[in-house]
Amino acid sequence: MKIIITGACGHIGSYLVSNIHKIKKVKEVILIDNFQSNRYWPIFNLKNKPKFYFHQIDVGKINSLDRFGKIDLVIHCASYTNAENSFSIKKEMFKNNINCMKNVINFCVQKKAKLFHLSSASVYGKQTKVVHEDDEKFLKPQSPYAEIKLIEEKILIKNKKKLKYMTFRLGTIAGISKGMRFHTAINKFCLNAGLNNKIEVYKTAYNQYRPYLSLKDLFSTFKYCIEKEIYNNDIYNVLTGNYSVKQIIDKIKKYKKPVRIKFIKTSIMNKLSYLVSNDKIKKLGIKLTAQINTDIKETLNLLKNKK
Repeated sequence: MKIIITGACGHIGSYLVSNIHKIKKVKEVILIDNFQSNRYWPIFNLKNKPKFYFHQIDVGKINSLDRFGKIDLVIHCASYTNAENSFSIKKEMFKNNINCMKNVINFCVQKKAKLFHLSSASVYGKQTKVVHEDDEKFLKPQSPYAEIKLIEEKILIKNKKKLKYMTFRLGTIAGISKGMRFHTAINKFCLNAGLNNKIEVYKTAYNQYRPYLSLKDLFSTFKYCIEKEIYNNDIYNVLTGNYSVKQIIDKIKKYKKPVRIKFIKTSIMNKLSYLVSNDKIKKLGIKLTAQINTDIKETLNLLKNKK
């Protein structure tokens, strides 16, 4: 099996690259990144199997993937991902992410390749009920990033007769990888705690819930779908669990003391609270068994010697 991973040097992409050898069906991997983030280390010292090939490519440019021949699967991780900052770069994010998506879809259609599309649970916005995938009334994105993800989903649905794909609505990512970033909640909280800085918390969000996803569970999802050949053109929530900010900070306190908190105001993120169901993807047989506690502990261990 020959696959492409776009955004191979990013948080999710680099974790996938480091673990792809665990999927025995995968024999050859083409890694693609534009190096805009200046993260090079995810492609250093890779294992001998599967075979890896790296290409510095901007997937947002039309026909940028045409050089590649037969591909079985594209795992599309390349995009701008910071939801809160998406307000300040809205136009740029729309152009980049939508162009990338259209180019990847066109490539998959031409090469008859299957596609893993990474969407986000943030498409649901603020909710008072447990949300699931099959009711559009739950779709209320409150950031440009979330709006874009919903647009990407709709573009895929329009092309559903032309290719096989899976759309995964991911919870907020937690866990360490070579290309990890620290703008998402758990990683950012752990970084601040590890550096003995105050953890900044949106004032009205302390007891509000959000879905979180361990990188371990995300990889298990990819692995299972590849091995079982599940590409059913459907949408699935993928999350390890729903937690409040207070619960996340309490988990951090188990491994790092003291933890100081500073309450702040923000334009959108303090308004979001929702619980997401992952029952649908579990019915496929996927077992999501990772522990957010473990991700927090491992992230803090990266900084354990910092005074």
